[in-house]
Amino acid sequence: MAFVNDSETGDENGVIGEYEYQQPTENDRELTSFVIDHCDRWRTYRDTNFLALWEEYERIFRGQWAAQDKRRDSERSRIVTPAAQQAVETRHAEIMEAIFGQGDFFDIQDDLRDVNNNPLDVEMLKAQLMEDFKVDKIRKSIDQIELMAEIYGTGIGEIAVVTEKVFVPATQPIPGQMGQAAIGVQEKERIGVVIMPVNPKNFLFDPNGTSVDDCMGVAVEKYISIHKIVKGQEDGIYRKVELGTDSEDTKLEPTQEITQYRDGKVRLLTYYGLVPRELLTNSDEDIVDLFPESSAQDEYSDLVEAIVVIANESVLLKAEESPYMMKDRPIISYQDDTVPNRLLGRGTVEKAYNMQKAIDAQVRSHLDSLALTTSPMIAMDATRLPRGAKFEVKPGKAILTNGAPSEILYPFKFGNTDGNNLTTAKVFETMLLQATGTLDSQGMVSQGNRDGAGMSMAVATIIKKYKRTLVNFQEDFLIPFIYKAAYRYMQFDPERYPSVDMKFIPTATLGIIAREYEQQQFIGLLQTLGPETPVLPIILKGILGNSSLSNRYELIAKLDEMSQPNPEAQQMQQVQQQLAMQAAQAQIALNTTQAEQNRAEVQKLLTEVQLMPKETEAKILASVTKNLPNADDANSREFDKRVKIAELMLKEADIKNKSKIVELQMQNKRESLRSVENDFLDQLSGALK
Repeated sequence: MAFVNDSETGDENGVIGEYEYQQPTENDRELTSFVIDHCDRWRTYRDTNFLALWEEYERIFRGQWAAQDKRRDSERSRIVTPAAQQAVETRHAEIMEAIFGQGDFFDIQDDLRDVNNNPLDVEMLKAQLMEDFKVDKIRKSIDQIELMAEIYGTGIGEIAVVTEKVFVPATQPIPGQMGQAAIGVQEKERIGVVIMPVNPKNFLFDPNGTSVDDCMGVAVEKYISIHKIVKGQEDGIYRKVELGTDSEDTKLEPTQEITQYRDGKVRLLTYYGLVPRELLTNSDEDIVDLFPESSAQDEYSDLVEAIVVIANESVLLKAEESPYMMKDRPIISYQDDTVPNRLLGRGTVEKAYNMQKAIDAQVRSHLDSLALTTSPMIAMDATRLPRGAKFEVKPGKAILTNGAPSEILYPFKFGNTDGNNLTTAKVFETMLLQATGTLDSQGMVSQGNRDGAGMSMAVATIIKKYKRTLVNFQEDFLIPFIYKAAYRYMQFDPERYPSVDMKFIPTATLGIIAREYEQQQFIGLLQTLGPETPVLPIILKGILGNSSLSNRYELIAKLDEMSQPNPEAQQMQQVQQQLAMQAAQAQIALNTTQAEQNRAEVQKLLTEVQLMPKETEAKILASVTKNLPNADDANSREFDKRVKIAELMLKEADIKNKSKIVELQMQNKRESLRSVENDFLDQLSGALK
């Protein structure tokens, strides 16, 4: 470390009072020049393209008038209509409700990667992280960041690790006195992770990058009280170098005021990005140019991630390689509405800008017209008024004239105010609400018909637009912030946070409009299915889960308890099922026995039918043999034979007819038995199922 005589009042060692001011080395000067040169070029690009619009967006949101906002030279009215303000606040409130409306806005996925073979209690870590976020007021910071995203189009946050002293109640035993204790407070050190909102006017970035990690570097420049710098020097955070105050650039102020307070301010530039490795060495020797004729790419050949803090664009307060274990940048940003291949996004005021200017011009024109048509104006002959008369028009005033007043005074007005001006402004407001996808002041959708179908379609469109912004916020801001915060707790507070690879998932899904819309769908489904539907508990849990009731978790738990079956009723039901099963088995056995009997009877009948033709033939032969005559006369025998043959033929025909009748009867009986058997088999299979 080198010291110089920084003042005429100091000694030869550079000691002034109690401080020893450090002289910057050649490396410090080169590093400061490297960072300032890049930041100046980035600032020029930003100011040329965006700064004037951002300042106007801020005035529109705050309802402030400025001379440069006039649409015509003759414009006298200074009113700023609240249409864009309403759109910003509506979208902001909806997004915040979607993020924090359900309480928990993130969850930890248990991927079974335990620490030293010990199970990891993810619920405990989640509750601990949520508690720390509440202490550090993360929700309030995110609220401000999201509001700036709606106004300027980009939400930006700077993560910082703070160490603070906290006092907690404690009880300690008194030595030498049994059973007695001292009650008081105990001082502890607490590690906190905070996120500070960054106005885009204070943010510098590499225009070649499309994200914070894609840029060569990013920087935050702002005014800070000098006492904080001195405190940082005393704590060893900053180098002990001499610095003064600087508050000339009013564009860095967070808001536009009539006058800015300028006392005790230091312009602080904090750079997060890549710098040449050799410039971080704290050496007193001059840097030797190893490549005097090298190309521009050699300057960027050996870069390292670093943090550089510069005061008043000239004094190096801090320069070190990134101290974070993940080597990540403590800056996160997201686009309110996506603009491809660009870091900066598009906000609600930018969407509403054209219609906002049209509404303001129309309303101001109407008010200027009213000023001409409502305020009394009068022409007069100045030569016929009393000398020194002060002319005023007011009720009860006496006006002196040198002659007939009707000849000297003549009241007149410039036409009439057109009432269509406000109607036209209303049309412009409808277009503004369509451009921003918001609701008007009456809570009605400004797009489509306002009947049931039109409302459903319009609300669905609004929800989709909100979800686009919500996805950008979750993936580009919320989850990266939780990861960065968890990594810093693991690094700087390892006793409370073990170093494990945790998986964070967002739980914010729906805003208040979407939840109300889904509640209506749940209620409509419940009305359609009726109270006896088996999915009634599931629908009721969905309704309670989407509600904003403070005791919704208790109601859900009570509903789960009511859904659990009664043990006695469950046991009685099991007994009834067993009895029913036994009765079914007995019926099946009875039906089986009957079926076997039916099969035996069918088989007997079939056997009788098969034997019947043979028995009939035997009976016919016996009858023919018995009735043959013993006549001697050949002719008589022949005649009788023919008669017998005829009789036999008749009997045979009669037997055949009877056989056919019996066969038909047996066939009908077989079909009837087969039908009975099939019905029994069907019943048996159904009972078995």
